[in-house]
Amino acid sequence: MARKYKTADYERTLGLKISMRDVLAPEHLARFIVDMIAQLDLSGIYGQYGDQGAPPYAPEVLLGLLFYGYATGVFSSRKIEKATYEVIPFRFIAGDMHPDHDTIAHFRQQFLAELKELFVQMLLIAQEMGHLQLGNVSLDGSKIHADASKGKAVSYNHLLVIEAYLQTEVNELFALADADEGGQLPKEMNITHEIERRQQQLKQLTEAKKVLEARAQARYEAEQAEYEAKMQAREEKAAQKKQKPRGRSPQPPTPGPRDRDQYNFTDPESRIMKNANNSGFDQHYNVQVVVDHGSRLIVGHWLCDHTNDKQAALPTIDSVSPELGQPKAANLDAGYFSQGNINGLQTRGMDPYIATGRSSHHQGWRAYFMDNPDPPTEDASAKEKMAYKLRTEIGKALYRLRKSTVEPVIGLIKEVLGFRQFSLRGLSATGGEWTLVCLAYNLKRLHTLQIG
Repeated sequence: MARKYKTADYERTLGLKISMRDVLAPEHLARFIVDMIAQLDLSGIYGQYGDQGAPPYAPEVLLGLLFYGYATGVFSSRKIEKATYEVIPFRFIAGDMHPDHDTIAHFRQQFLAELKELFVQMLLIAQEMGHLQLGNVSLDGSKIHADASKGKAVSYNHLLVIEAYLQTEVNELFALADADEGGQLPKEMNITHEIERRQQQLKQLTEAKKVLEARAQARYEAEQAEYEAKMQAREEKAAQKKQKPRGRSPQPPTPGPRDRDQYNFTDPESRIMKNANNSGFDQHYNVQVVVDHGSRLIVGHWLCDHTNDKQAALPTIDSVSPELGQPKAANLDAGYFSQGNINGLQTRGMDPYIATGRSSHHQGWRAYFMDNPDPPTEDASAKEKMAYKLRTEIGKALYRLRKSTVEPVIGLIKEVLGFRQFSLRGLSATGGEWTLVCLAYNLKRLHTLQIG
């Protein structure tokens, strides 16, 4: 006997009339985002619209599409436009309208600055809902791909070689133009055009060289400050022990650009940074977040082109709006450790817990319960005092929370939201897009808190 199957009647299915209310449950993320946007003060965006022209799409509609898109891993304006036809939540948020991708992309680009205010507004709403009470926070960062190819980058050393080669060619072409009175050059060769093209390339190389030299100066100043701090700590330790310093003395930094310093012509403000996942190097931006321990919401964020996290700690902490309250304690990993960051956090009224080095895995229960070091002396170094602080009961408990607060947030943004590359270019634009990413994460987290 032949097996019977349930088959689909596609012609009948195409004629179905579906109610959005039946498909989207009351607690659906799309409906939650629409409700949250309705509570925002969008006067800063509305105020930039003129009175002329055809009626534009309401900012609530375009914000909703961007928020839902970034919360569900749809970052392309073309894909968002397509989703307003094919994906029910997008169609609901768009109000059965279909803004084209140019409109969506232009809106995102134009109102990046206003997103910072909306980010704070969303957190204030979270406080009113009872989901956020700012207390202890953790800070962490990661590298996100820039919208730039590594193939469009040039090192400082190679830049000098190309510059010399092009200058030689320009001089040669000028000499040929002066000598070619009899018209001996190939007819298809426009010598004026060839000279102008190379001069334009030389101009671009000169600009690139200035940028690399400015970056090198900033790096030298930072390294010099760190070198002086190390030498001072070394001398203080030697004075305490009344003996000559042991070990190799720190080497002073060398000024000027290095041969391997990179400039990218596609996105000049992005930087070559090391990939944590494969130990390779690529064009990146350094993104930072401050996460509240209680709610797991992002309460502060920052983006920079620093390859070293030390310079990112205080600006990222300062991104937490005073309207939200004052964090009590801040946890940071070893990449942020410096005397300046310790002092800066204390000046801001926060108790710093910054790792002094990487701790080995699988240390065993004795490392947590029986290893109680003696308190450091008054004249101990900042590193020794912080190491002891992290091995106290409260220090271990607070620092251990990093693994369930800020580190998962970075992982969720990359793996669940799928955000691994910026769509925009330049520090200002990518900083605005990072705000959009953090807003989308917070909306998704608030939705979970609300229905959970």
